[in-house]
Amino acid sequence: MLEEKILEDFKQAMKDKDAPRVSTLSFLRSELKNIAIEKRAAKLEDVDVLTAIKKQIKQRQDSIEQFTAGSRADLVEKESKELEILKSYLPEQLPEGKIKEIIDQVVTSVGAKTAQDMGKVMKELLPKLSGRADNKLVSELVKQRLSGV
Repeated sequence: MLEEKILEDFKQAMKDKDAPRVSTLSFLRSELKNIAIEKRAAKLEDVDVLTAIKKQIKQRQDSIEQFTAGSRADLVEKESKELEILKSYLPEQLPEGKIKEIIDQVVTSVGAKTAQDMGKVMKELLPKLSGRADNKLVSELVKQRLSGV
């Protein structure tokens, strides 16, 4: 379903001559085709598509950091536009307060007490927050919660 939406948006961007969107979606579609070939699947599940989108987002964020450090404002702007296009395909992100509530529930259900229990907590937590929260943020919040900060 998400893969089809990306294809439709790509076609519309081509008609509108929206070069940044065409470029970004073309690159994403290529990545999706590679994953489909790798999995030997005609259509990808939304989970696979979201994973590919997150990977692309991470690459853009890393590029923005590098270009900012290199004082390349033109490339930072280009990557930022692509980042926004990709983020539009992610499900709505949960607010930090809601993430903390879910972390508290999982910590209680798992019986985690120290930072050594972080693996158990993350194992339970990531499927619940999949696609709705940045894993880096979740990891930081779990560390804070388990260290008592």
